[in-house]
Amino acid sequence: MIKKKVYIILAAAATLAACSTGPTFEVAGKVSGAEGKTLYLEASALTGIVPLDSVELKADGSFAFKAGRPASPEFYRLRVEDKVINLSVDSTETVTVRAPYDGFATAYTVEGSGNCEKIRQLTLKQADLQARVNRLNEAMQARTVGVDDFQDSLARWMQAYKDDVRRNYIYAAPNTAAAYFALFQKLDGYLIFDPLNSREDVRCFAAVATSLNNLYPHAERSRNLYNIALKGMKNTRVPRREAAADAPQIEVQETGVIDVILRDLQGNTHRLTDLKGKAVILDFTVYQSAASAAHNYMLRDLYDKYAARGLEIFQVSLDADEHFWKTTADNLPWICVRDPQGVYSPYTSSYNIRNLPTLFLINRDNELSLRGEAVKNLEEEVKKLL
Repeated sequence: MIKKKVYIILAAAATLAACSTGPTFEVAGKVSGAEGKTLYLEASALTGIVPLDSVELKADGSFAFKAGRPASPEFYRLRVEDKVINLSVDSTETVTVRAPYDGFATAYTVEGSGNCEKIRQLTLKQADLQARVNRLNEAMQARTVGVDDFQDSLARWMQAYKDDVRRNYIYAAPNTAAAYFALFQKLDGYLIFDPLNSREDVRCFAAVATSLNNLYPHAERSRNLYNIALKGMKNTRVPRREAAADAPQIEVQETGVIDVILRDLQGNTHRLTDLKGKAVILDFTVYQSAASAAHNYMLRDLYDKYAARGLEIFQVSLDADEHFWKTTADNLPWICVRDPQGVYSPYTSSYNIRNLPTLFLINRDNELSLRGEAVKNLEEEVKKLL
């Protein structure tokens, strides 16, 4: 397996190098304060990172790389140590980059490519969002921000970011490399735009996939994106009324609570109503979401503080990717179940869920107490139920 992977990377590098005898593109510029450091030009291929060229920087920091023109828009990067500048190349352009060694990945300027400039802007936006989320996590850990403020801020920032990028970078020019780049940005290691579970995000993938497929129908990257979009549309398509035989049956108890009956990682069935006697956070979520890590961190904070006093978390995954759910949920200490019908689970309509994640508070008598958006102070409300 390792030998095969090495062979694929070397073959890709050889192909790219061979192309350099024909038309080429150039990446040139200066990196200040990096004398003696090695600067690399690498291709960001679908199969992984492919080394193309390198140079040891002199005192003036100047560099110039040439490589074979790609047949369709492709992605490249400049790297010093673990610091990276992402670039895209459409044809035979010359891209000029100037950057300081300190702040290499964010304090650079780029000329000669509108797509590269858009990618720079997207990189700064993502870095700012990640920094704010990191500070929010630290503040909650230090108990200077409550879990309710944490949840509200996270949801608001994520929505604002996606609205901005969707409007100004994806739908504004879906046929560009910058739009493609925007689709695959990450927060805490998770894609910000969800290609499998969010119907609105799937529309973004479909818009870019259709545009690039029309322009570059034979490009491997176009075909790959088109397949991702098709899978996302299938996963988020409203299911037929004829539900599967094993679909969960909605049960409403005398108290008015809607029972949730689903299986965990080991295939064991859990019922929400079996938790009578405990205070319960019923949480509907998608683990394969950029908000997931921070959201679960918030839940973990509450769970660690109050589980011994009778708090339980009943978390329902609506992930389309079962393997991803199993991998993530395996590390969580509370009850984790999954509905294979995903975002079109009958429970989402029964609980009138419009956004994910969404949580509910259920008291010890198995009665629905509060819906998440009605909670002003989540920790205080949890304490009242204990």
